[in-house]
Amino acid sequence: MNIDIKLHKNDLPEDLDLGNIIAVDGEFMGLNVKRDPLCLIQISTGNSDAHIIQLDREKYDAPNLNKVLSDASIIKIFHYGRADMAHIKHYLKTETNNILDTKIASKLARSYSDSHSLKTLIKEFMNVDVSKQFQSSDFGGELSPAQLKYCANDVIYLHKIHEELNKILVREKRIDLYKSCLAFLKTRVDLDLALFKDDIWSH
Repeated sequence: MNIDIKLHKNDLPEDLDLGNIIAVDGEFMGLNVKRDPLCLIQISTGNSDAHIIQLDREKYDAPNLNKVLSDASIIKIFHYGRADMAHIKHYLKTETNNILDTKIASKLARSYSDSHSLKTLIKEFMNVDVSKQFQSSDFGGELSPAQLKYCANDVIYLHKIHEELNKILVREKRIDLYKSCLAFLKTRVDLDLALFKDDIWSH
């Protein structure tokens, strides 16, 4: 697949029309939100394209990106949005609204599997074996072509994957449970930011 990858410095262009359903992912220096900075946000319209925003980590001034993320009329598809949304809220100081999540959908729909990684979902639903070689690489400096391709792979398949998972959720009558989980996701992010990492429902 030929991917149209565009790298944007600091923010999205003001006049960019991404449509009303986008896939979103972030890259950080690690998984500790308050220690490990948000470096990149990548967005795809689902048309074999990837817009990769390399953020200014001194200012995090990205009004055009923030407008898209907070716009409730635009659907955002994540894979494990919990981590991305926490970094976005902490560093960009904005809420991410109108969220879908392929990892949550997979765990509810694909009870026949113990693997819910993006790599697994891409292989099952797209029959593409993507490399995760650069998953643990330094996204804080200059980006190599291989890193850019890795970032693009994280978003270009999410529209189709969510569509297929949604079919299973509807068929298995789990779609309402999925919607309830999505409604709680922002609260789960707030619990993470408040350092409540454990399952608060446990005994």
